[in-house]
Formats: sequence, structure tokens, C-alpha cells
Amino acid sequence: MLIQLINPNTSTEMTAVMAASAVTVALPTTKIMPSTPLHAPKSIECALDETIASAALLDLIQEGKQQGVDAHIIACFGDPALDAARELADAPVIGIAEAAFQLASLISHRFGIVTTLSRTLPASEHLLQKYGHKQHCSGVRASDIPVLELENLAPEAYQLLKNECLEAINLDGAEAIVLGCAGMSNLVEKLSQELPVPIIDGVTAAVKLAESLHQLGLRTSKAGHYGKPLQKPFIGRYSHWGV
Repeated sequence: MLIQLINPNTSTEMTAVMAASAVTVALPTTKIMPSTPLHAPKSIECALDETIASAALLDLIQEGKQQGVDAHIIACFGDPALDAARELADAPVIGIAEAAFQLASLISHRFGIVTTLSRTLPASEHLLQKYGHKQHCSGVRASDIPVLELENLAPEAYQLLKNECLEAINLDGAEAIVLGCAGMSNLVEKLSQELPVPIIDGVTAAVKLAESLHQLGLRTSKAGHYGKPLQKPFIGRYSHWGV
């Protein structure tokens, strides 16, 4: 199968990290197609970043659809434009936060989330509520590591991240840790060796869910909420979306 792995920010270095993580868990018959927008923020760390990135992300969804991909993965922990992407796509579209929550809830009674900046905590809490996992989460913690620092993570910053994981386990009662940024996907192995609970990365979780849906022959429902977008004129820079 062919999986389009979309990094909604413009950091090609981060896209490469995500793609490398995805390849390590993908089946031999699965091909990972990394996609990075040309026009978007360098990182996504607030509502403005996410909103601007969403338009470019949807263009990539449309490109993947035209290339016949079997699944799309939105590799940003805010799951930006996920509902809109599912309207556009016929193949499954998986957000990495939703994928991580789903798997974490299968292997732990309560999981903790450790993310990047403190200002992103409400976004994670909103997604927990939206996806019905609020009762499964022991808490959301921030390492206050900027997203772009994950590309070349200093030992001191790694220790900050690990300490937040330990506090989630020892103070909050987390029985598993969800890493709250796609740029952390290459840290799973090291953290798994050093921490006493399972560590879940949304990128690799999404790959395995995408493969499962493909093997089951399940695609995005076009009835109701994820029905095809209504056709109408679009003006200006978004005219390519219109009739």
C-alpha cells in the first residue's frame, strides 16, 4: 500500500525524521510517501500556525488523492484540518494524536501526554475531549521545548522531556506516555529503554492503523459528516477549490 505522510509545517528535516520512523514499523509491502508543504509555518505551535498550515495541508491531501494513495497521515499532534481532509479524501485520513490516544487506551488504564510548549496544553485537552479519551488521560505535561529544537535535541533538553515523563508516571499515575509532537518520533526507542512504561508515538501508531484499515478494506465514509464538500465558487488564492 501507499501511505502519504504529511508534515503540515515546512521543516523538511522534521519530515525526514517522521518518514524514517514510519519506515521502521511499516510492512515490507507498504511504501511511505513523505509530503511537505511549500507555504506554511516552519513549525506549528499556536492556533494561528495551525490555521495557516491547514490550507496548504489540504492541497497536499488533494495531491495525494490524485496520486492514488491508500491512506493519508496528518503528522502534527494538533490533528489540523482532520475533518476537512476526511471530506476531501476517499482513503482513510488519520491524525497522529487520535491514533496515539486509541493505542494508548488499549494498553493502559490511564495514559499521560508529554508535549512541547505550555501554550499547546489546551489544544491537547480539547482533542482528548473531542475524541472521547479525557477519562483515559492522567494529565498533559509540557516540556517547554520549542518544536524546531527537536531537530537537534540537546542533552539538557532531552533530560527535561524525560523528567516530565517521569513526573507523569510518578505523580500523575500515567501507565503509558504519549509523545505530543511528531518531531519526537525518533525518541521512542531511547525513552522506552529508560522509562518503566510503554511510550507511544503517533506517527508509527498512525502507520499501523492505516495498514489495518487497508487490509480490512475500510475507507472514509462519504455519508453524513464526511460527505464530499459542497460545490461553490471560491475567490482569489483559493479559487482552485471552487467549481
